[in-house]
Amino acid sequence: MSDRITANLPSRDFDATIAFYGRLGFVVGYRDAHWLILERGPLELEFFPWPDLDPAGSSFSACIRVDDLAALHRDFSAAGLPGHGIPRLEPIRPIIDDLLMFGLVDLDGSLLRGLGDSAAA
Repeated sequence: MSDRITANLPSRDFDATIAFYGRLGFVVGYRDAHWLILERGPLELEFFPWPDLDPAGSSFSACIRVDDLAALHRDFSAAGLPGHGIPRLEPIRPIIDDLLMFGLVDLDGSLLRGLGDSAAA
């Protein structure tokens, strides 16, 4: 499996989104008034403005599929996010057979599921 992510997510405030994801190692790849692209190596997240979004009611999500899930989780853990609430970083856990997952909920309530093979962990 190659590292990849495909996502179009809402942002209430592009500056806050950039600051949050900057703590996770993402940098701005593109920005204008209507679109934001953040990059972390081969991973890209794209954001559109939604200033009135209620984070607690958000149902947006994306999957981050990586070869080394434990390394990505360690990197994200360095940001010091809490384990509960919005935002949060959840621990790695098995979900089916040899597939592991962790959850990351951003400032706007979007859920990113980190997914990886347990054989690679």
